[in-house]
Amino acid sequence: MNRPKSRGRVVPAVHSRRRIAPDPRWEIGFAEYLRGAYAAPVLLELYGRVAMGYGELDARMRRVVWRALVRRLGHGLTIGRGVSMTHPETFEIGRGVFIGDQAVLQGRMDGSCVIGDRVWIGPQSYLDARDLVLGDHVGWGPGAKVLGAAHTGLPVDIPIIRTDLEIAPVRVGAGADIGVGAVLLPGVTVGEGAIVGAGAVVTEDVAPFAVVAGVPARLVRQRKGGGGR
Repeated sequence: MNRPKSRGRVVPAVHSRRRIAPDPRWEIGFAEYLRGAYAAPVLLELYGRVAMGYGELDARMRRVVWRALVRRLGHGLTIGRGVSMTHPETFEIGRGVFIGDQAVLQGRMDGSCVIGDRVWIGPQSYLDARDLVLGDHVGWGPGAKVLGAAHTGLPVDIPIIRTDLEIAPVRVGAGADIGVGAVLLPGVTVGEGAIVGAGAVVTEDVAPFAVVAGVPARLVRQRKGGGGR
């Protein structure tokens, strides 16, 4: 007898439904003190001391230091172990954001990185955050990457790595989901509610509520209720 292939268990989502409690007032006050008392290099050194800790105190201190460094930080940020960042002073982070272990957020001194509310960024992700916006409720799969710049390759008679960089904005709309190991190239926009399949390489804009997959990513289907817009 042929039986339908099991799709496994369906369980409620956790991250997107959890209550976002206000951060303790002492945390906020301590971050304000650190911001006023110490320069960024000192704060990054302090972050290095707690970046790999397992305990609750280390986790809280990671959040304290991030709040002291970034441009704006909402309540309820969770930062995994070994997360690294450059130019956090250009970051704006919303409420209830999760950043998984060993993720890398690479900013630029004159750049901008905006991460919306309840965004989930998986472990070992790489975000070239020079001109990046992730809308509310974006899911970013483990190991997924975004590149925000590329060398021009001109002139051709010098090594490519020595040529100028062209920075292009990357935008991911609210509710979109980026699959495990996917790659977004400079200048692309992923529309609201779109799904980028695991391992896909996005070289062109993705329409709202589209499902794309492959290398390079191509349209697979349009999600119900989102097509035709």
